Amino acid sequence: MEPSSPSPAKVLVCDDEQDVLASARMLFKSESIETQCVSNPVAAFELIQDQDFDMVLLDLNYSRDTTSGKEGIELISRIREYDAKLPIVVMTAWATVDIAVDAMRKGANDFITKPWDNDRLLSIARNMHALSQAQIREQRLKDENTLLRQTSKKRTFIATSPSMQAIMDTVDQIAPSDANVVITGENGTGKSILAKRIHELSLRANGPFISVNMGGVSESLFESELFGHVKGAFTDAKTDRIGRYELADGGTLFLDEIGELSPNHQTTLLRLLETGEFERLGSSRTRKANVRIISATNADIEAHIEKGAFRRDLYYRLNTVPLRLPPLRERREDMRPLAEAIMERHSKRYKKEVKRFSDDIWNALEAHEWPGNIRELDHAIERAVLLTKGDTIEMASLGIARQGNRTQSLDEMSLEEVEAYLIRRAMTRSGGNANLAAEALGLSRSAFYRRLQKYDL
Repeated sequence: MEPSSPSPAKVLVCDDEQDVLASARMLFKSESIETQCVSNPVAAFELIQDQDFDMVLLDLNYSRDTTSGKEGIELISRIREYDAKLPIVVMTAWATVDIAVDAMRKGANDFITKPWDNDRLLSIARNMHALSQAQIREQRLKDENTLLRQTSKKRTFIATSPSMQAIMDTVDQIAPSDANVVITGENGTGKSILAKRIHELSLRANGPFISVNMGGVSESLFESELFGHVKGAFTDAKTDRIGRYELADGGTLFLDEIGELSPNHQTTLLRLLETGEFERLGSSRTRKANVRIISATNADIEAHIEKGAFRRDLYYRLNTVPLRLPPLRERREDMRPLAEAIMERHSKRYKKEVKRFSDDIWNALEAHEWPGNIRELDHAIERAVLLTKGDTIEMASLGIARQGNRTQSLDEMSLEEVEAYLIRRAMTRSGGNANLAAEALGLSRSAFYRRLQKYDL
């Protein structure tokens, strides 16, 4: 399925003369431009608050026998307070330089006189539509770049072991479909990388891949993050904002840590999956987006369902195809190619000439339990690359012997190692439930997630 095509041009025309409205409607219809017509500034502003337009074409005078342009200029000011970027073109039969200058000063983008020149008006409409689409693309790119910066630390994805080969065979089968997927597995096993791989193999590969950590979204900002908001929807809503779901239109939305959703947010997400419809926070306009959902969790969702902590109907909606990523200890055959690929990546990153591991390292790598899975392996090799002076990584630089010592005492650890250790233990005891782990450690949800991010857990 191809990503959704750009929306057709849409113009709002505001004039108190019905023949002017009829002429504008016929002209724009000939160019397949959608047109909404109103006869007064109040109705125009109400429509602007409820719908999206590429351009507003408005008269400056509405009261009989007035030529001051005051009513139109006041409407321009109101529009600019609400939307700083909406293109505005003003028109009047009483064109003067003073009125034109005042209208432009208040925020109008262009100025025409009545009767207008059809070719010029159509040219303006096309240009304003192109400007509007460019602004949408710019905002989409800004949000996508922000997400890319947040997840820029790439992980190596290797699949040579039998367990991973089986998973990749399934991925090859289901990727071209629009089936929703739930990826389960321990922390650090590469769930987000697998989600991206499914997207890249799908028919949506040219569309956006948008990721959101559901556990890291606060209760109060959930709907704003997922659906977006309009200016003024809440205290800090200074401008309109596109939500993650709408950003993913024509592509894939990756919902990481889906098991951390609160009951209220589970209901909201279920309604979205059932209808495909949503409203930006603060707006009554219903929107639709064409999105494939891939979810991931390290929690035991079935156990959550039995406890009543996760909705079964939502899980069925999300879990058309389940994929379980095995921990690193269950895919020892992948250890060597993973390690070599990670070493090569970090060598290039730090501009070092590290090219190989010493022979005695391989047994140690395979013997280590790797509770942090690929993420832990990545950190260990990154550190080794930094500490290596020649072209060969030695055991001393890798530093996994002490990590593998189960009897290591706390007084041998640094403060950060102790904190990371306690967080891992809390997550293990809670069965991967970050909320329970945070509560056990006496931390707020946001403070706990900051530490998870700090230690890349």
